[in-house]
Amino acid sequence: MGDRIESVSMDDLPVHLILEILASGRLSAADLVCLELTSRTFCSYHGLFPHKFRSLVDFAAFRLCELNPIYVSMRDRARDELFNRCGRNWKLTLRFLQSVEQSTDMVQTLAGKQMQIKSGRYHTLLINDFGVYSCGSSLCGVLGHGSETKQCVAFRQISFPRPAQVIQVSASYNHAAFLTQSGEVFTCGNNSSFCCGHRDVGRPLFRPKLVEALKGIPCKQVAAGLSFTMFLTRHGHVYTCGINTHGQLGHGDTQDRPSPQKLELLKSVAPVVHIAAGPSYSLAITDDGTLFSFGSGTNFCLGHGEQHNELQPRTVQSFKRKDIHIVRVSAGDEHVVALDSNGFVHTWGKGYCGALGHGDEIDKTTPQLLNSFKSRLAVQVCAGKRKTFVLVDDGSVYGFGWTGFGSLGFPDMGVSDKVLRPRVLDSLRHHHILQVSTGLYHTVLITSQGRALGFGDNERAQLGHDTIRACLEPTEIFIDETSISTHETT
Repeated sequence: MGDRIESVSMDDLPVHLILEILASGRLSAADLVCLELTSRTFCSYHGLFPHKFRSLVDFAAFRLCELNPIYVSMRDRARDELFNRCGRNWKLTLRFLQSVEQSTDMVQTLAGKQMQIKSGRYHTLLINDFGVYSCGSSLCGVLGHGSETKQCVAFRQISFPRPAQVIQVSASYNHAAFLTQSGEVFTCGNNSSFCCGHRDVGRPLFRPKLVEALKGIPCKQVAAGLSFTMFLTRHGHVYTCGINTHGQLGHGDTQDRPSPQKLELLKSVAPVVHIAAGPSYSLAITDDGTLFSFGSGTNFCLGHGEQHNELQPRTVQSFKRKDIHIVRVSAGDEHVVALDSNGFVHTWGKGYCGALGHGDEIDKTTPQLLNSFKSRLAVQVCAGKRKTFVLVDDGSVYGFGWTGFGSLGFPDMGVSDKVLRPRVLDSLRHHHILQVSTGLYHTVLITSQGRALGFGDNERAQLGHDTIRACLEPTEIFIDETSISTHETT
């Protein structure tokens, strides 16, 4: 008889080995909480770590925080402030850091699915386990399903020229960008302004096409503006292409760029960790938490207290003077919302309809702290057309601004009312939200259960339904995982 294999429980393993497993980087804050509840091994003190840590799991959470890119880039003072904001709880601190990262990346659902959702002007893009789906209006081929598709009334999988595991998408007005796990970028849609990065094709691209100019330059984020695109590389460099009328490409001039060109004026500052593209302005955050803005100064979106265009990246001094570390920013049509390393929210720009959340409709020429979230820990901010959403760490969503077409998510209000201060979306109270994105007149979300929800205008099937013209209540968007577009020449 062969040797009998005996099962080994976690309690039988050496504590130092358990700690290495817990701090390996593969577990989320929620995973650590579950483990702490399952065995005394995880919630006990074993003499292997300082007494200030309450348990093995607590110490593992601290170790994971120290490995987190956001936490690594924070100064000691900012780290202490965040830890205090999280009730001096390392698991809550880790949850905040991981939630912020997921707000612009793929989120992991309870079932282990990897998902991301992005709303364009009249369409929606969804990543579901590395496959990309789209629905809505296919203006200029933005859905990526071919020239014969004018509208897609349900999520339909996009075909790529070759197998590609997509990890991030960006949806704009009439073009889209797709980032793969290998760092390659594909684009489709209207390329008349060369915003898709293909200088040899001055026409719409109805299928995703590899951006050849970035071959050998792996990227980690893409951001699509109105008629331009930003590319962030893994080395922290920014490339831009497309229309440059207002200096939104950041090269110090107003000359258009038909293919991606490195932004040399940011290269010498510090590695960039996050980018965002508005209609005709750009935002970039460096690893030290400094926010730069450039492009159109209309509506005070650049945050400098004036409406002059900036042809090259300029530091938003309001944050710099106060030593505020910015981690994420969202560029709306007429306003901007930023998230700092303590989970506080700042807004500026055009205050029409209460989109800035300060209880009025007054424009804010420089960033202003949103007091409504002083007792809440925000993990994602999302600015759209005269409306804003803020996702907090308990999975609830707050909205404020224009309720146009029901896209703010308050069924009890008219389709063209105003919400001047942040208000929780009671219509989502039965869901734990992981990610939110808003377009012109519609809003989409992903829940912890892996469900895609949407509300607002559905005139062009941007919510993935054929017979409904508008959804005032959150409505599930179903994914047809059996359909896939057949490839054709662009």
